[in-house]
Amino acid sequence: MTKPLTVASRAQVPPFQVMDILARVAELRAEGRDVISLCAGEPGSGAPAEVSAAAAAIHAAGTPLTYTPALGIAELREAISGHYRRWYGLAVPARNVAVTTGSSGAFVLTFLSAFNAGDRVALARPGYPAYKNILSSLGVEVVELDCGPESRFQPTPAQLEQAVRTHGPLSGLMLASPANPTGTMVSKPELEALTRWCADAGVRLISDEIYHGIAYSESGAENPRGVCAWELDRSAVVISSFSKYWGMTGWRLGWAIVPDDLIDTVDALAGNVALCPPAPAQMAAVAAFSEASYESADNFVAEYARTREYLLANLDRLGWGDAAPADGAFYLYANLGAAMDGFADSAAYCSALLESAGVAVVPGLDFDSVAGTDTVRLSFAGGYSAVREGFERIVAFQQER
Repeated sequence: MTKPLTVASRAQVPPFQVMDILARVAELRAEGRDVISLCAGEPGSGAPAEVSAAAAAIHAAGTPLTYTPALGIAELREAISGHYRRWYGLAVPARNVAVTTGSSGAFVLTFLSAFNAGDRVALARPGYPAYKNILSSLGVEVVELDCGPESRFQPTPAQLEQAVRTHGPLSGLMLASPANPTGTMVSKPELEALTRWCADAGVRLISDEIYHGIAYSESGAENPRGVCAWELDRSAVVISSFSKYWGMTGWRLGWAIVPDDLIDTVDALAGNVALCPPAPAQMAAVAAFSEASYESADNFVAEYARTREYLLANLDRLGWGDAAPADGAFYLYANLGAAMDGFADSAAYCSALLESAGVAVVPGLDFDSVAGTDTVRLSFAGGYSAVREGFERIVAFQQER
């Protein structure tokens, strides 16, 4: 008798619902339906023109697209180092820059390097589901911190202390600022308190800063783009990407700022896991750090700001409940409130909205397995016109019920 094969238990992670919704959006559009997608965290702008022109020139010239060093080409690592001087006044040695296959590749390499199976890593709930799912698949115990509006959806030292009392010592803290799905940010004093707690407790801080540069700070704010964790703690790992500020999601290019004690391990793992990030994307991405590309990306951010202002000014028309303040990124995360009437949960609401009104938003269950049944995330990355039309459809959908 043939012995049955098995699937690894560590692979049993829940799917990211937004991907299923995007697939349904594609099906409806193929049927001829007019669908407005407000679900993916994907800028509608695309890459800056200078980056696209650089890519075209690389291919037109027949440049050999061979393997690169595992941590990226020297020119791009130097450019990223210069980016930290420009934005934060930080001296980040190029040798500490690891270019990766999107920020997703940086998470995998960082988690493999920093944590052993059985270690405990704390993270905020609600939060980006891939943190929890990647960590769990690697055998790491995830400790979720219930971060609500009272802490602006961000972890605090008091919550970390309670987590240690309840679960035992922690090995890591996964932090995101601006956060997905809430868009909330930690201030410099708040980050100082967290880094101090981590240093005292021997906890590695992993700081997801992929939405830096997309922030809606008051004029004259001390840290208008966000606070980089390396300003306060050189043992932290900082993760970022070309996907959000520069709008380069499909280029699959990100990076990590890696402390000295992890860089050799990350280098060795990178060579084994992916050999190298995509060569043409690396070569073209150097142009992302040109003056024209920064200007172009800042113009995209201005469009997000305009769209955010529209949403917040008209939120009462939706009749939804409390919403996160959306300090940065391009998401509106809110409780559905009275709009939930007649629906079993937020997934049922989102499905009906998509099928009836042709508007796609994401149920909160992707981000919060406890309270996400009542919440949704609306992405306004697609631009003002699409969001305004989608908003009016949502209002009409709710009024017609």
